[in-house]
Amino acid sequence: MTWLATFRTARWRPLILGLMASLFFAVTFVANEAMSRAGGSWAWNAPLRYFLTLPILFTYVAWKGRIGALLQSLRRDFWRWVAFGTVGFGLFYAPLCLANAYGPAWLVAGVWQITIVCGVLLTPWLSARGPDGRHAPIPVRELVTSLGIVAGAMLMEMADASQMSWGRAALCAGSILVAAAAYPAGNRMAMRAYAGEFDALERMLGMTLGSLPFWIAWSSVSAAAVGWPTPRQIVGALLVAVCSGVIATALFFRATDMARESPRELAAVEATQAGEVVFALVLELAVIPGDRVGLLGVIGVATVVVGLVVHGLAMAARPVSSEGSD
Repeated sequence: MTWLATFRTARWRPLILGLMASLFFAVTFVANEAMSRAGGSWAWNAPLRYFLTLPILFTYVAWKGRIGALLQSLRRDFWRWVAFGTVGFGLFYAPLCLANAYGPAWLVAGVWQITIVCGVLLTPWLSARGPDGRHAPIPVRELVTSLGIVAGAMLMEMADASQMSWGRAALCAGSILVAAAAYPAGNRMAMRAYAGEFDALERMLGMTLGSLPFWIAWSSVSAAAVGWPTPRQIVGALLVAVCSGVIATALFFRATDMARESPRELAAVEATQAGEVVFALVLELAVIPGDRVGLLGVIGVATVVVGLVVHGLAMAARPVSSEGSD
């Protein structure tokens, strides 16, 4: 009964939301790979997601009666929103789609887990200053656990990565590294600036609008280079827009909002993205035939799960008074 009561406490809610987000994020990797195999250009996967996400978010924020406040903020802080959107969405998703064109879904999802470590390392620069005027330090224990989770994800990929050429592997890894740093950076900068003013979905709309100059320029180049997207690719992008662009991102932004006062809890929430590896693996095996999982894959899955449990238990056991004392 005590364990159940602990599970139901507010401390677990950010982790649960983060894991739910990782499930919907996993759809991105599998859908992008499926679209690439069907002949769609990776260059269109990224802008289509945000073009299709925009009316959904706009409708929601307008229904809440908050569109006026958001548009005023956009007029007042236009270049700030452009920066947040370009970094958090543009420099995140365009490189990730490029990586998906060169590697299978679960390989990309596994290497993507480096974003967990990037998020922890960004803590001193993107956290609010404490009473002493200094930024929060890097949460060392969470960094160690996050590195363990990333190691588990790497184990899952070793067998599959051996089938790629060094050039393809380097391009895939380099693209993911850019995306892995950009996503937590954009999210944390926007959260620090507007968390008390706009909720997760409103902030998402602001960042999406801010990223439009990037996506319009990207689309112009893509249309000239590879032509226009196919109807099948547009349908696939709509699936990604709903599952990842709206549901997953909203859940993840909400989870980080709940944990933003504690760098340790924020690191634990960001570590839930490791669940994407497991979910992407299961979805890929179910949807895309031909893949198999060996012993290293099984060990990697187990390591990821153990790391997530350790993060969760540490959050649940930490006294409330320690939040914000990091």
